[in-house]
Amino acid sequence: MKRIDFNPYILLSVAPTASADDIKAAYRRAARRLHPDANRSPGAAVQFQDITTAFDLLSDDAKRAEYDADIKEQPEGMAFNFRVIPSKRTIGLLPEPQVFYLLADIIPDARANEATQKRESRLNLTLILDHSNSMSGNRLDRVKIATHQIIDQLSSEDILSVVAFNDFAEVVIPATTVTDKAAMKARVSMMMAAGSTEIFQGLSLGLQQNRQFLAPRLVNHVILLTDGRTYGDEDRCLDLAREATKDGISISAMGLGQEWNDKFLDELASLTGGSSAYVQSSSAVVAFLNEHVRSLANVFAERMTLSVAPDPDVRVESVFKLAPNPQPLPVDIGSISLGSLQVNRTISVLIQLEVPKLEKEGFRTIGRLAASGDVFANRLQRQQSVTEIALEVMAEPPVEEPPTAILDALGKLTLYRMQERANEALENGDVREATRLFENLATRLFELGESDLAQQARAEAEQVAYTKSLSDKGRKAIKYQTRHLLLASGSGEASA
Repeated sequence: MKRIDFNPYILLSVAPTASADDIKAAYRRAARRLHPDANRSPGAAVQFQDITTAFDLLSDDAKRAEYDADIKEQPEGMAFNFRVIPSKRTIGLLPEPQVFYLLADIIPDARANEATQKRESRLNLTLILDHSNSMSGNRLDRVKIATHQIIDQLSSEDILSVVAFNDFAEVVIPATTVTDKAAMKARVSMMMAAGSTEIFQGLSLGLQQNRQFLAPRLVNHVILLTDGRTYGDEDRCLDLAREATKDGISISAMGLGQEWNDKFLDELASLTGGSSAYVQSSSAVVAFLNEHVRSLANVFAERMTLSVAPDPDVRVESVFKLAPNPQPLPVDIGSISLGSLQVNRTISVLIQLEVPKLEKEGFRTIGRLAASGDVFANRLQRQQSVTEIALEVMAEPPVEEPPTAILDALGKLTLYRMQERANEALENGDVREATRLFENLATRLFELGESDLAQQARAEAEQVAYTKSLSDKGRKAIKYQTRHLLLASGSGEASA
């Protein structure tokens, strides 16, 4: 029998002792909620496909017996914990839609932190480095220093490749184990700044290099660093990212200086479970790259995904990753990539749902969430955890304060969205509204004690009022720093 990735009993929410009738009933309940004819959600489509696979296996007596025997022989391994906290347990009868929040935490097994002396994760790392004319001088020098230090910190079991690009791309270090570090650093030192910026060339060649050693027991990761905009090839780059996601490769994108396209790099990273970051100055490049690579070497589970399947009458409005790297996530794909689950960090995601008008009291389901990932410490790596979300509808629900973690996250997410709305207003020519929003943002930041960021927001409000424009530096700084505030709202250090 071909081994399936997930535990079929978990997928169908039945016990291993479930009868054939119990299994059929569970499948029918799931089909009523998740079948594509009833539910157009991409998450529902993905989950229904998995549930159908599980049902087919458990409906076949011979295959079920073989699976049960096989699973008994497997030693008990480590597992992540999937915890979902709703903004409330009860909801009132209202003739209009209501907003409902879920805080989803994926927590590594506490035992993994006790075994950190032995590093479980090996890297298949590709650096894709911009060496166009704008990188000349100190910028490229700092990138070379950072790359040298990364080479030094990698072990002989890790795999590294380096690609340099401008309007062409070349392999500086072909994908290989990190054994001859001196030769690798010498190759990096020979990089020279020239030409313009065309990211597709570098990304395509870099992914080719990464795929040469692609393996399920490796952290397959690409880091793209650029200081410029790419023109005419952004859609092709995003297509490459979608293909990389299917292969289990994550991409992190780092923009240096002010001239790069942050919306594009955000999307490129979020599609694959990577992160995007703003590096304000060349002096920060070395520490930034080194810290990022160190986090990759401390991984409990890789290729983490989250699937959100709302009930047919419920709508997903937004999904936002709070920790470890705050960023908005796509809502129009069935399986949302979350990247790596570190040994000592929790992945926290805030989900906003719209519940339809409710006219009947009683308990009802809202949706079904599934988290999955490859746990490096286990022989059978793939794990999935499923949570059903339900609440009680009441004519007069009791007063219920939302959990502190959700309130805190929403307060800071409001600041991030305020700067988004200010930018949208400015793009639409509404200078007065943009100025008002930046002034309000400054006031809120002062109240939070973020005086430096508040002063920057106030300065941008004044610039918008007088020049009807916003500086690239100011816009990026406010965007990424308000996003960074959300880190304190996530669960941070892992705790069961």
